[in-house]
Amino acid sequence: MSWTSPKYNAHFASAIAGLRKDGRYRDFAVLERLCGEFPYALMHGADGVTKKVTVWCSNDYLGLGQHPAILKAMHAAIDTWGAGSGGTRNISGNSLIHTELERALATWHGKEAALLFGSGYTANAAALAALICLLPGCLVFSDAKNHASMIAGMRGHAGKQIFAHNDLTDLERKLAAADPSAPKIIACESVYSMDGTIAPLREIEALAQKYGALTYLDEVHAVGLYGQTGAGVAERDGATFDVIEGTFGKAFGVAGGYIAGSAALIDAVRSHAGGFIFTTSMPPALAAGALASLNVIKTAHDLRARQQRQARRLRDKLKAAGLPVLDSASHIVPLMIGGAHCCKGVSDWLFENAAIYVQPINFPTVAVGEERLRLTPSPLHTDAMIDELVGALDYLWTQQHLPRQMVA
Repeated sequence: MSWTSPKYNAHFASAIAGLRKDGRYRDFAVLERLCGEFPYALMHGADGVTKKVTVWCSNDYLGLGQHPAILKAMHAAIDTWGAGSGGTRNISGNSLIHTELERALATWHGKEAALLFGSGYTANAAALAALICLLPGCLVFSDAKNHASMIAGMRGHAGKQIFAHNDLTDLERKLAAADPSAPKIIACESVYSMDGTIAPLREIEALAQKYGALTYLDEVHAVGLYGQTGAGVAERDGATFDVIEGTFGKAFGVAGGYIAGSAALIDAVRSHAGGFIFTTSMPPALAAGALASLNVIKTAHDLRARQQRQARRLRDKLKAAGLPVLDSASHIVPLMIGGAHCCKGVSDWLFENAAIYVQPINFPTVAVGEERLRLTPSPLHTDAMIDELVGALDYLWTQQHLPRQMVA
Protein backbone atom coordinates (compact mmCIF):
# COMPACT_ATOMS: atom_id res chain seq x y z
CA MET A 1 0.00 0.00 0.00
CA SER A 2 1.32 3.45 -0.87
CA TRP A 3 1.97 5.90 1.96
CA THR A 4 1.41 9.64 2.05
CA SER A 5 2.52 11.87 4.87
CA PRO A 6 -0.41 12.76 7.18
CA LYS A 7 0.43 16.46 6.91
CA TYR A 8 -0.07 16.33 3.13
CA ASN A 9 -3.31 14.37 3.43
CA ALA A 10 -4.55 16.94 5.93
CA HIS A 11 -3.78 19.69 3.42
CA PHE A 12 -5.66 17.87 0.66
CA ALA A 13 -8.63 17.20 2.96
CA SER A 14 -8.74 20.88 3.92
CA ALA A 15 -8.83 21.91 0.26
CA ILE A 16 -11.76 19.57 -0.39
CA ALA A 17 -13.55 20.77 2.74
CA GLY A 18 -13.32 24.31 1.39
CA LEU A 19 -14.94 23.27 -1.86
CA ARG A 20 -17.75 21.53 0.02
CA LYS A 21 -18.33 24.59 2.21
CA ASP A 22 -18.59 26.82 -0.88
CA GLY A 23 -20.93 24.36 -2.61
CA ARG A 24 -18.37 23.82 -5.38
CA TYR A 25 -17.43 20.20 -4.72
CA ARG A 26 -18.13 18.18 -7.85
CA ASP A 27 -19.78 14.80 -7.42
CA PHE A 28 -19.17 12.57 -10.43
CA ALA A 29 -22.32 10.88 -11.58
CA VAL A 30 -21.84 7.32 -12.78
CA LEU A 31 -23.76 7.29 -16.04
CA GLU A 32 -24.23 4.29 -18.31
CA ARG A 33 -25.03 5.57 -21.79
CA LEU A 34 -27.52 3.30 -23.50
CA CYS A 35 -26.57 2.71 -27.14
CA GLY A 36 -29.54 3.50 -29.35
CA GLU A 37 -31.49 5.26 -26.58
CA PHE A 38 -29.84 8.72 -26.46
CA PRO A 39 -30.56 11.00 -24.56
CA TYR A 40 -31.49 8.36 -21.96
CA ALA A 41 -28.88 6.87 -19.63
CA LEU A 42 -28.75 4.74 -16.50
CA MET A 43 -27.53 6.52 -13.37
CA HIS A 44 -25.72 4.25 -10.91
CA GLY A 45 -26.19 5.40 -7.32
CA ALA A 46 -23.78 4.84 -4.44
CA ASP A 47 -26.35 2.45 -2.97
CA GLY A 48 -26.14 0.23 -6.05
CA VAL A 49 -29.57 1.28 -7.33
CA THR A 50 -29.84 2.32 -10.98
CA LYS A 51 -32.25 4.89 -12.36
CA LYS A 52 -33.06 5.77 -15.96
CA VAL A 53 -32.63 9.50 -16.56
CA THR A 54 -32.94 11.99 -19.41
CA VAL A 55 -29.58 13.67 -19.98
CA TRP A 56 -29.79 17.42 -20.64
CA CYS A 57 -26.12 18.43 -20.44
CA SER A 58 -24.30 16.24 -22.96
CA ASN A 59 -21.85 17.71 -25.46
CA ASP A 60 -22.74 14.91 -27.89
CA TYR A 61 -24.81 17.61 -29.55
CA LEU A 62 -26.17 15.55 -32.45
CA GLY A 63 -26.25 12.14 -30.77
CA LEU A 64 -23.60 10.84 -33.20
CA GLY A 65 -21.81 8.93 -30.46
CA GLN A 66 -24.26 6.12 -31.18
CA HIS A 67 -24.58 6.49 -34.96
CA PRO A 68 -24.41 3.07 -36.70
CA ALA A 69 -21.96 4.19 -39.41
CA ILE A 70 -19.54 5.52 -36.80
CA LEU A 71 -19.77 2.43 -34.61
CA LYS A 72 -19.21 0.22 -37.66
CA ALA A 73 -16.09 2.17 -38.66
CA MET A 74 -14.65 1.93 -35.15
CA HIS A 75 -15.32 -1.81 -34.90
CA ALA A 76 -13.65 -2.36 -38.29
CA ALA A 77 -10.65 -0.26 -37.24
CA ILE A 78 -10.10 -2.34 -34.10
CA ASP A 79 -10.34 -5.56 -36.13
CA THR A 80 -7.89 -4.20 -38.70
CA TRP A 81 -5.34 -2.25 -36.65
CA GLY A 82 -5.88 -3.28 -33.03
CA ALA A 83 -6.47 -1.12 -29.97
CA GLY A 84 -3.57 1.29 -29.55
CA SER A 85 -1.54 3.48 -31.88
CA GLY A 86 1.89 2.19 -30.85
CA GLY A 87 3.42 5.44 -29.69
CA THR A 88 3.84 9.09 -30.56
CA ARG A 89 3.48 10.20 -34.17
CA ASN A 90 7.24 10.86 -34.23
CA ILE A 91 8.17 7.33 -33.23
CA SER A 92 5.71 4.62 -34.22
CA GLY A 93 2.20 6.01 -33.97
CA ASN A 94 1.72 7.65 -37.38
CA SER A 95 -0.84 5.56 -39.22
CA LEU A 96 -2.65 5.79 -42.53
CA ILE A 97 -5.97 6.66 -40.85
CA HIS A 98 -4.35 9.63 -39.10
CA THR A 99 -3.14 11.11 -42.37
CA GLU A 100 -6.46 10.41 -44.10
CA LEU A 101 -8.36 12.18 -41.34
CA GLU A 102 -6.00 15.18 -41.44
CA ARG A 103 -6.43 15.53 -45.19
CA ALA A 104 -10.20 15.34 -44.88
CA LEU A 105 -10.27 17.97 -42.11
CA ALA A 106 -8.05 20.36 -44.08
CA THR A 107 -10.30 20.08 -47.12
CA TRP A 108 -13.43 20.55 -44.99
CA HIS A 109 -12.10 23.78 -43.52
CA GLY A 110 -10.62 25.00 -46.80
CA LYS A 111 -7.06 24.81 -45.46
CA GLU A 112 -3.83 23.32 -46.74
CA ALA A 113 -3.18 21.03 -43.78
CA ALA A 114 -4.42 19.80 -40.41
CA LEU A 115 -2.88 18.23 -37.31
CA LEU A 116 -4.45 15.81 -34.83
CA PHE A 117 -4.14 16.00 -31.05
CA GLY A 118 -5.34 13.77 -28.22
CA SER A 119 -8.01 16.26 -27.16
CA GLY A 120 -9.37 19.69 -27.95
CA TYR A 121 -7.79 20.98 -24.73
CA THR A 122 -4.37 19.75 -25.78
CA ALA A 123 -4.80 21.17 -29.28
CA ASN A 124 -5.44 24.67 -27.93
CA ALA A 125 -2.82 24.63 -25.20
CA ALA A 126 -0.08 23.12 -27.36
CA ALA A 127 -0.79 25.02 -30.57
CA LEU A 128 -1.06 28.46 -28.97
CA ALA A 129 2.06 27.91 -26.87
CA ALA A 130 3.97 26.83 -29.98
CA LEU A 131 2.77 29.79 -32.05
CA ILE A 132 3.80 32.24 -29.32
CA CYS A 133 7.22 30.59 -29.15
CA LEU A 134 7.58 30.71 -32.94
CA LEU A 135 6.80 34.44 -33.07
CA PRO A 136 9.30 36.27 -30.82
CA GLY A 137 7.85 39.43 -29.29
CA CYS A 138 4.34 38.28 -30.18
CA LEU A 139 1.35 40.12 -28.76
CA VAL A 140 -1.74 37.98 -28.13
CA PHE A 141 -5.19 39.57 -27.96
CA SER A 142 -7.48 37.15 -26.14
CA ASP A 143 -11.24 37.38 -25.61
CA ALA A 144 -12.12 37.67 -21.92
CA LYS A 145 -14.27 34.52 -22.06
CA ASN A 146 -11.84 32.25 -23.89
CA HIS A 147 -11.70 28.66 -22.69
CA ALA A 148 -9.25 27.45 -20.04
CA SER A 149 -7.35 25.48 -22.69
CA MET A 150 -6.60 28.66 -24.63
CA ILE A 151 -5.59 30.44 -21.44
CA ALA A 152 -3.24 27.53 -20.67
CA GLY A 153 -1.52 28.01 -24.02
CA MET A 154 -0.91 31.71 -23.26
CA ARG A 155 -0.07 31.33 -19.57
CA GLY A 156 2.95 33.32 -18.46
CA HIS A 157 3.21 35.19 -21.76
CA ALA A 158 4.01 38.83 -21.08
CA GLY A 159 2.49 39.94 -24.37
CA LYS A 160 -1.03 38.75 -23.62
CA GLN A 161 -3.78 41.36 -23.62
CA ILE A 162 -7.41 40.57 -22.77
CA PHE A 163 -10.21 42.38 -24.59
CA ALA A 164 -13.80 42.56 -23.33
CA HIS A 165 -15.99 39.72 -24.53
CA ASN A 166 -17.03 40.20 -28.18
CA ASP A 167 -16.18 43.91 -27.83
CA LEU A 168 -14.81 45.10 -31.18
CA THR A 169 -14.20 48.62 -29.88
CA ASP A 170 -12.03 47.37 -27.03
CA LEU A 171 -10.18 44.99 -29.35
CA GLU A 172 -9.39 47.73 -31.87
CA ARG A 173 -8.32 50.11 -29.11
CA LYS A 174 -5.76 47.57 -27.94
CA LEU A 175 -4.61 46.73 -31.46
CA ALA A 176 -4.18 50.40 -32.35
CA ALA A 177 -2.09 51.03 -29.24
CA ALA A 178 0.23 48.11 -29.92
CA ASP A 179 3.61 48.26 -31.60
CA PRO A 180 2.83 48.12 -35.35
CA SER A 181 5.94 46.04 -36.02
CA ALA A 182 5.20 43.36 -33.40
CA PRO A 183 3.72 40.03 -34.52
CA LYS A 184 0.13 39.71 -33.32
CA ILE A 185 -2.41 36.93 -32.71
CA ILE A 186 -6.12 37.46 -32.12
CA ALA A 187 -7.53 34.42 -30.31
CA CYS A 188 -11.25 33.85 -29.83
CA GLU A 189 -13.98 31.26 -29.93
CA SER A 190 -16.91 31.12 -32.33
CA VAL A 191 -19.49 29.77 -29.87
CA TYR A 192 -18.83 30.38 -26.18
CA SER A 193 -19.94 27.32 -24.30
CA MET A 194 -21.25 28.83 -21.07
CA ASP A 195 -23.21 31.86 -22.35
CA GLY A 196 -23.98 30.54 -25.82
CA THR A 197 -22.80 33.79 -27.40
CA ILE A 198 -21.38 33.88 -30.94
CA ALA A 199 -18.38 35.99 -31.93
CA PRO A 200 -18.60 38.60 -34.74
CA LEU A 201 -16.12 36.74 -36.91
CA ARG A 202 -16.25 38.89 -40.05
CA GLU A 203 -15.57 42.02 -38.03
CA ILE A 204 -12.70 40.37 -36.12
CA GLU A 205 -11.25 39.21 -39.43
CA ALA A 206 -11.39 42.78 -40.77
CA LEU A 207 -9.55 44.11 -37.70
CA ALA A 208 -6.91 41.42 -38.06
CA GLN A 209 -6.29 42.43 -41.66
CA LYS A 210 -6.16 46.12 -40.72
CA TYR A 211 -3.56 45.59 -37.98
CA GLY A 212 -1.65 42.65 -39.46
CA ALA A 213 -2.66 39.99 -36.94
CA LEU A 214 -2.80 36.23 -37.31
CA THR A 215 -6.23 34.88 -36.31
CA TYR A 216 -6.85 31.79 -34.15
CA LEU A 217 -10.41 30.47 -33.86
CA ASP A 218 -11.67 27.84 -31.43
CA GLU A 219 -14.68 26.20 -33.10
CA VAL A 220 -15.11 23.27 -30.72
CA HIS A 221 -18.73 24.10 -29.89
CA ALA A 222 -19.55 24.87 -33.52
CA VAL A 223 -18.00 22.21 -35.75
CA GLY A 224 -20.71 19.87 -36.95
CA LEU A 225 -23.44 22.35 -36.05
CA TYR A 226 -23.12 25.47 -38.22
CA GLY A 227 -22.43 26.12 -41.89
CA GLN A 228 -23.58 24.40 -45.06
CA THR A 229 -21.35 21.36 -44.43
CA GLY A 230 -21.15 21.78 -40.64
CA ALA A 231 -17.62 23.22 -40.74
CA GLY A 232 -18.54 25.85 -38.15
CA VAL A 233 -19.53 29.48 -37.73
CA ALA A 234 -16.64 30.63 -39.92
CA GLU A 235 -18.12 28.65 -42.80
CA ARG A 236 -21.61 29.95 -42.03
CA ASP A 237 -20.48 33.58 -41.88
CA GLY A 238 -17.96 33.43 -44.69
CA ALA A 239 -15.07 34.37 -42.38
CA THR A 240 -11.49 33.28 -42.98
CA PHE A 241 -9.31 32.65 -39.92
CA ASP A 242 -5.68 31.54 -40.15
CA VAL A 243 -6.06 28.71 -37.64
CA ILE A 244 -9.20 26.70 -36.95
CA GLU A 245 -9.20 24.51 -33.85
CA GLY A 246 -11.81 21.84 -33.35
CA THR A 247 -12.68 18.74 -31.39
CA PHE A 248 -14.17 15.30 -32.00
CA GLY A 249 -15.45 15.14 -28.41
CA LYS A 250 -18.64 17.12 -28.97
CA ALA A 251 -20.76 17.09 -32.15
CA PHE A 252 -18.53 14.40 -33.69
CA GLY A 253 -19.49 12.05 -30.85
CA VAL A 254 -16.02 10.53 -30.28
CA ALA A 255 -12.82 12.10 -28.83
CA GLY A 256 -9.71 14.00 -29.88
CA GLY A 257 -8.84 17.42 -31.27
CA TYR A 258 -7.16 19.13 -34.21
CA ILE A 259 -6.02 22.37 -35.79
CA ALA A 260 -6.19 23.32 -39.47
CA GLY A 261 -4.24 26.04 -41.28
CA SER A 262 -1.54 26.72 -43.85
CA ALA A 263 0.96 23.96 -44.60
CA ALA A 264 3.83 26.03 -43.19
CA LEU A 265 2.00 26.88 -39.95
CA ILE A 266 0.87 23.29 -39.36
CA ASP A 267 4.35 21.92 -40.03
CA ALA A 268 5.86 24.46 -37.63
CA VAL A 269 3.39 23.53 -34.87
CA ARG A 270 3.96 19.82 -35.55
CA SER A 271 7.69 20.35 -35.12
CA HIS A 272 7.57 22.58 -32.02
CA ALA A 273 4.47 21.76 -29.92
CA GLY A 274 5.42 19.64 -26.93
CA GLY A 275 1.81 18.59 -26.46
CA PHE A 276 2.01 16.92 -29.86
CA ILE A 277 5.59 15.69 -29.96
CA PHE A 278 5.60 13.87 -26.63
CA THR A 279 2.06 12.45 -26.54
CA THR A 280 0.88 9.03 -27.70
CA SER A 281 -1.19 9.50 -30.82
CA MET A 282 -4.91 8.96 -31.13
CA PRO A 283 -5.92 5.27 -31.29
CA PRO A 284 -6.78 4.24 -34.87
CA ALA A 285 -10.35 3.37 -33.89
CA LEU A 286 -10.97 6.93 -32.67
CA ALA A 287 -9.50 8.38 -35.87
CA ALA A 288 -11.68 6.05 -37.94
CA GLY A 289 -14.73 7.05 -35.91
CA ALA A 290 -13.94 10.73 -36.37
CA LEU A 291 -13.54 10.29 -40.14
CA ALA A 292 -16.84 8.41 -40.36
CA SER A 293 -18.50 11.10 -38.25
CA LEU A 294 -17.13 13.81 -40.55
CA ASN A 295 -18.71 12.06 -43.52
CA VAL A 296 -22.06 11.98 -41.70
CA ILE A 297 -21.78 15.60 -40.56
CA LYS A 298 -21.20 17.01 -44.05
CA THR A 299 -24.76 16.16 -45.09
CA ALA A 300 -26.48 16.17 -41.68
CA HIS A 301 -28.70 19.12 -42.62
CA ASP A 302 -31.82 17.65 -41.00
CA LEU A 303 -30.02 16.91 -37.73
CA ARG A 304 -28.65 20.45 -37.56
CA ALA A 305 -32.03 21.98 -38.36
CA ARG A 306 -33.82 19.90 -35.74
CA GLN A 307 -31.21 20.69 -33.09
CA GLN A 308 -31.66 24.41 -33.70
CA ARG A 309 -35.44 23.99 -33.62
CA GLN A 310 -35.32 22.18 -30.27
CA ALA A 311 -32.95 24.79 -28.81
CA ARG A 312 -35.35 27.59 -29.86
CA ARG A 313 -38.32 25.68 -28.51
CA LEU A 314 -36.68 25.09 -25.14
CA ARG A 315 -35.55 28.72 -24.88
CA ASP A 316 -39.02 30.00 -25.79
CA LYS A 317 -40.72 27.66 -23.31
CA LEU A 318 -38.39 28.74 -20.48
CA LYS A 319 -39.03 32.40 -21.32
CA ALA A 320 -42.79 31.85 -21.40
CA ALA A 321 -42.59 30.26 -17.94
CA GLY A 322 -40.74 33.31 -16.63
CA LEU A 323 -37.59 31.35 -15.88
CA PRO A 324 -34.20 33.16 -15.95
CA VAL A 325 -32.82 31.89 -19.26
CA LEU A 326 -30.07 33.70 -21.13
CA ASP A 327 -31.16 34.79 -24.60
CA SER A 328 -28.26 33.12 -26.40
CA ALA A 329 -27.93 33.03 -30.17
CA SER A 330 -26.66 29.46 -30.29
CA HIS A 331 -27.75 25.91 -29.47
CA ILE A 332 -26.63 26.32 -25.83
CA VAL A 333 -29.40 27.30 -23.39
CA PRO A 334 -28.06 28.61 -20.04
CA LEU A 335 -30.53 28.77 -17.13
CA MET A 336 -29.11 31.27 -14.64
CA ILE A 337 -29.39 30.44 -10.94
CA GLY A 338 -26.64 32.19 -9.00
CA GLY A 339 -25.22 30.61 -5.85
CA ALA A 340 -23.37 27.30 -5.90
CA HIS A 341 -25.47 25.64 -3.19
CA CYS A 342 -28.71 26.62 -4.90
CA CYS A 343 -27.45 25.47 -8.28
CA LYS A 344 -26.52 22.05 -6.94
CA GLY A 345 -29.83 21.88 -5.09
CA VAL A 346 -31.76 22.43 -8.31
CA SER A 347 -29.69 19.77 -10.06
CA ASP A 348 -30.25 17.27 -7.24
CA TRP A 349 -34.00 17.97 -7.14
CA LEU A 350 -34.38 17.40 -10.88
CA PHE A 351 -32.64 14.06 -10.59
CA GLU A 352 -34.52 12.88 -7.52
CA ASN A 353 -37.99 14.09 -8.53
CA ALA A 354 -38.06 14.19 -12.32
CA ALA A 355 -35.35 11.70 -13.44
CA ILE A 356 -33.63 14.57 -15.25
CA TYR A 357 -29.84 14.76 -15.23
CA VAL A 358 -28.12 18.13 -15.67
CA GLN A 359 -24.94 19.01 -13.82
CA PRO A 360 -24.54 22.35 -12.01
CA ILE A 361 -21.99 24.75 -13.51
CA ASN A 362 -20.03 26.51 -10.77
CA PHE A 363 -16.75 28.41 -10.30
CA PRO A 364 -14.14 28.21 -11.81
CA THR A 365 -16.01 27.32 -14.98
CA VAL A 366 -18.13 30.43 -14.49
CA ALA A 367 -17.69 33.44 -12.19
CA VAL A 368 -18.98 33.28 -8.62
CA GLY A 369 -22.60 34.46 -8.65
CA GLU A 370 -23.13 33.29 -12.24
CA GLU A 371 -23.81 29.63 -11.44
CA ARG A 372 -26.18 28.00 -13.89
CA LEU A 373 -27.58 24.90 -15.51
CA ARG A 374 -26.21 24.57 -19.04
CA LEU A 375 -28.91 22.89 -21.12
CA THR A 376 -27.96 21.31 -24.44
CA PRO A 377 -30.98 20.10 -26.42
CA SER A 378 -30.21 17.69 -29.24
CA PRO A 379 -32.21 16.54 -32.27
CA LEU A 380 -33.19 13.50 -30.21
CA HIS A 381 -34.76 15.45 -27.35
CA THR A 382 -38.47 15.31 -28.10
CA ASP A 383 -41.07 18.05 -27.59
CA ALA A 384 -42.46 15.97 -24.72
CA MET A 385 -39.02 15.90 -23.04
CA ILE A 386 -38.80 19.68 -23.35
CA ASP A 387 -42.25 20.11 -21.82
CA GLU A 388 -41.33 17.75 -18.98
CA LEU A 389 -38.12 19.68 -18.21
CA VAL A 390 -39.77 23.12 -18.29
CA GLY A 391 -42.71 21.86 -16.23
CA ALA A 392 -40.41 20.48 -13.55
CA LEU A 393 -38.37 23.68 -13.40
CA ASP A 394 -41.46 25.88 -13.26
CA TYR A 395 -42.89 23.78 -10.41
CA LEU A 396 -39.61 23.93 -8.47
CA TRP A 397 -39.24 27.71 -8.92
CA THR A 398 -42.81 28.19 -7.65
CA GLN A 399 -42.49 25.85 -4.68
CA GLN A 400 -39.13 27.21 -3.53
CA HIS A 401 -39.87 30.88 -4.39
CA LEU A 402 -36.74 31.09 -6.49
CA PRO A 403 -36.06 34.41 -8.27
CA ARG A 404 -37.39 34.48 -11.81
CA GLN A 405 -35.53 37.63 -12.81
CA MET A 406 -32.13 37.31 -14.44
CA VAL A 407 -29.16 37.05 -12.10
CA ALA A 408 -27.30 40.40 -12.13
